[in-house]
Amino acid sequence: MASEGEALRLVGLLESELIRRRGEIDRNTDYYRGKHPLRFASAEFAKFHGDRYRDFCDNWTQVVADSPVERLTVTGFQAPGEDSADRDLWRVWQVNGLDADSQLGFLGAVVGGRTHVLVWGDPDDDDTPVVTFEDATQCVVGYEPGSRRRRRAALKRWQDGGRDFATLYLPGELWKFERPLQRQEKSPQMADVDEEMRRWRPRESVYEPNPQPNPMGVVPLVELPNRPMLTEEPISDVSGVTAMQDAINLLWSQLFTASDYASFPQRVILGAERPMIPKLNAAGEIIGKQPVNLEKFQVDRVAWITGKDAKIAEWQAANLAAYTSVIEVAVGHLAAQTRTPQHYLIGKMANLSADALLAAETGLVQRCDEKTIWFGQGLREVARLILLARGETARAQAMRAGSVMWADVESRSHAQMADALVKLKSIGFPFEWLALRYGLTPTEVADVVRMREREAEMDPVGEITRMMSGEQPGGQDDDGPAEPDAEAAE
Repeated sequence: MASEGEALRLVGLLESELIRRRGEIDRNTDYYRGKHPLRFASAEFAKFHGDRYRDFCDNWTQVVADSPVERLTVTGFQAPGEDSADRDLWRVWQVNGLDADSQLGFLGAVVGGRTHVLVWGDPDDDDTPVVTFEDATQCVVGYEPGSRRRRRAALKRWQDGGRDFATLYLPGELWKFERPLQRQEKSPQMADVDEEMRRWRPRESVYEPNPQPNPMGVVPLVELPNRPMLTEEPISDVSGVTAMQDAINLLWSQLFTASDYASFPQRVILGAERPMIPKLNAAGEIIGKQPVNLEKFQVDRVAWITGKDAKIAEWQAANLAAYTSVIEVAVGHLAAQTRTPQHYLIGKMANLSADALLAAETGLVQRCDEKTIWFGQGLREVARLILLARGETARAQAMRAGSVMWADVESRSHAQMADALVKLKSIGFPFEWLALRYGLTPTEVADVVRMREREAEMDPVGEITRMMSGEQPGGQDDDGPAEPDAEAAE
């Protein structure tokens, strides 16, 4: 067991790493939420128009981040050698509301580069551990030297009210600490006092010891990286989009400025002085001259032009289409770089066939498949932790080689899917596999199988006849609707 001093030293090291990561995560989150600074503008343009477009953005970052997340749906967990999903693991998943929270976690990983999952036992229910997705700005995992999987320690740090809280997770125990939040303004005389108060101190509780033993024997916080690398940090899907997003925002701001100043033809008067009118005092006496208010000409739509050389010329209106064409090219580059389908971004749909749409989404489908591999590895470890928290060591050991079940990431119509499943059935694929492929969860598949068994018990002869003839339930075979029975018709 680590001493309090060793635990505090680990908290300090992990907190420093957490602070280092925070800047990039916050920046990517701001871009996802549409908080974009005006970049790439000239000094003159920024000086005169920066405030005008401070809160404007044409937010493609959100589309790029959302497009894979909406296709990532966990449907179950399966141990090796089993032919069906694990019901206990799925029940824990649903009781913890992870159908919805997993989407928040996957989005956090896509935007911030990583997300975390925490597993801990529930003292009120030994069979249902508490499983929560955690934000990357609050959690950090430390690994064994030379390993990307063996977790040595983990830290969760958050704020609540006027205090900082931290929990250090170790394989054998966990430590809880707290400290007051640092004041934003402080006098030099109070600097030393504030520094002393800012130190982490054990968080005492009458209900549980501190440190608290960890019965699982492993660090219960798992990291789910997005686009991990062998030696570098995982990559956010947003970080590579920000530069092109800034360019698109600038082009729009320049288009709006041109639309404001040069979207209409401009009249130019040459060879004439600006018209002047007498300037009168309170007594009506002429005391000088003053230029005519040109805005009056705009209202009256009449102008007097003097001078023998005076003439009128015209400036043509600005070609705003030049801006929109460049913006479309920029959005196209963004789609190619992120493997986001063009019809997600451009918003133009032609009469495309189903095969053409599937081909257009090939990049996104592959992108989603890659994420199921990256996230699935971490979620398999989460399933193992759930079993360890339940005290099922043997099943937890077996789950190390298990698998995470996902809904199909490819978007297909019901007609396409049904046609594909009928062809797969004709070459021998079992019904349960086809039902999973159709998109049902393992629980729903089990319900459908029981319904089929009840139907067979009610009409065993008819069920056998249908199966031998290749006929589908409901009186239809593979070639279409069944012909009505002549005797029954009579």
